[in-house]
Amino acid sequence: MTPNQRLMVAVILSVVFFVAYTAIFPQEQPEMAQVKQSNSKNNVASTNQQASNMLPNSVSNVSNAAGHEISPQESIAANDLSTLVTVSNKHFILKMDTLGRISSTELLDEKFNDKDDNHAQLIPVDGTKPLFVRFLDSNINEEATKVAYIANISKLDVKDGAKKVVLTQKLSNLTVTKEITFYPDGHYDAKVLLSDNKRYFIYLGQRPEITEQMMTISGAMVYTDDGIVTIVEDGDAEGRKTFSGVELISAFDQYSASIMYGFTKDTNIVIERDRDDNPVVYFEAVQNMNFNGYIGQKEYKTLKNINPVLTNAIEYGWFTFASKPLFQLLLWLHGILGNWGWSIIALTLIIRVILYPLTYKGMVSMQKMKNIAPQVKAVQAKYKGDPQRMNAAVMDMYKKHGANPLGGCLPMLLQIPVFFAIYRVLLNAVELQGAPWMLWVQDLSRMDSTFVLPVLMGASMYYQQKLTPSNFTDPMQEKVFKFLPIIFTFFFVTFPSGLVLYWFVNNLFSIAQQFIVNQQFKNAKDVEVAIAHKTEKKDD
Repeated sequence: MTPNQRLMVAVILSVVFFVAYTAIFPQEQPEMAQVKQSNSKNNVASTNQQASNMLPNSVSNVSNAAGHEISPQESIAANDLSTLVTVSNKHFILKMDTLGRISSTELLDEKFNDKDDNHAQLIPVDGTKPLFVRFLDSNINEEATKVAYIANISKLDVKDGAKKVVLTQKLSNLTVTKEITFYPDGHYDAKVLLSDNKRYFIYLGQRPEITEQMMTISGAMVYTDDGIVTIVEDGDAEGRKTFSGVELISAFDQYSASIMYGFTKDTNIVIERDRDDNPVVYFEAVQNMNFNGYIGQKEYKTLKNINPVLTNAIEYGWFTFASKPLFQLLLWLHGILGNWGWSIIALTLIIRVILYPLTYKGMVSMQKMKNIAPQVKAVQAKYKGDPQRMNAAVMDMYKKHGANPLGGCLPMLLQIPVFFAIYRVLLNAVELQGAPWMLWVQDLSRMDSTFVLPVLMGASMYYQQKLTPSNFTDPMQEKVFKFLPIIFTFFFVTFPSGLVLYWFVNNLFSIAQQFIVNQQFKNAKDVEVAIAHKTEKKDD
């Protein structure tokens, strides 16, 4: 295989890898279910009066309530329940229903709106809800789903600080009490008390369903005290998995999550699968159970301020080892520059500086390959009938001129993992939602609807190719190589503006570096010509 063919294979492999990754990890675009908000007119007094009444008898089986198939002896009923408690501040409205579950969490900030410009709803209509309690005893289960909880307060405004609500469910032979303290940042402290020791389970709830981007991961996460992250993606759940020593559990999508944490070391966390092979997470609770929870966006500073362990809920897939430190660097740059767009540009510059020695060597090697291309062709023609001798002669020529046939491929191959690490950072950083850069780019988390950035990226890639030395011997290879800017532009059209900005600026730095290398070789050649001309005059 000739050096040109090796270079071409490296380029094509990068594209094939890119296409394969997109095909293997597509993100389904679920239709956003519209949660019907009911304005409950029941106050605390009227609710208390109805405490002993049976809930409506429009029921389904426990599999619908729990979100997964369970054994008959664990069966309970589920009800279409009304709002019991409303918790609000300027950023969210959270509601709890008469079964003591968090039934709705609505984000009020416009930057989190869905694709239809509606407020983001973090609790899906179907599936389990956070704080849902299921008893092992089927008789208790049946009664528990027919008797409403009562609350000591119906509305909590947490804009000025934490507020506590106490929910009580009085069954025939058991009283269940949930004491929940809500905080302005979206997290809560929960205490569940039983009047008698009965075996029961508390559910994390289904993941949010507001993801729009491709190539994102959604599902359930378990982070244990040994630093191991276990992710069960939607569609990949296989039977029951049990964990202990758990630091946090999370049901997540691209930007948001329902998280529970603060467990004792011996708490058993269970992941089941639902009918669609999606994960359902719950844990076995004790008579007096204390834990914490959070429902909201996976914003790094917010999670860190609540509890540093929660930052582990921000996942980057395969590239966590590289993406996590890159995000820390990006966060630090934002603290200095105050703009995420300029922070991305600064991060690109830092990466280019780190990779400069390798990319410089690669560019120099390609320039040398171009300069000796005529001599290589002559050697190949001379030893056309003797491949072994021809290869030896070509390699001697490379060695003599300090040219490396693979030197031009290495920098490009190194950029592939860096690109995907950056991609994971910019795709998972909720901080980019609604974050403007300048001019027409007002949301770095969304595609550029004007298509200006992708076109600029493609144009810069094309110009970079024009500057890059090439010595293609196969016209077909050259044509394919020239089509790469069009292919990449097509890919980048739907990518977040922040990612396109990174690649565009990366191209600009490559152009500048290639221009410097080309100028150095031109100057060196001019010096050689001048010396040769001077020598000829002297000989004359």
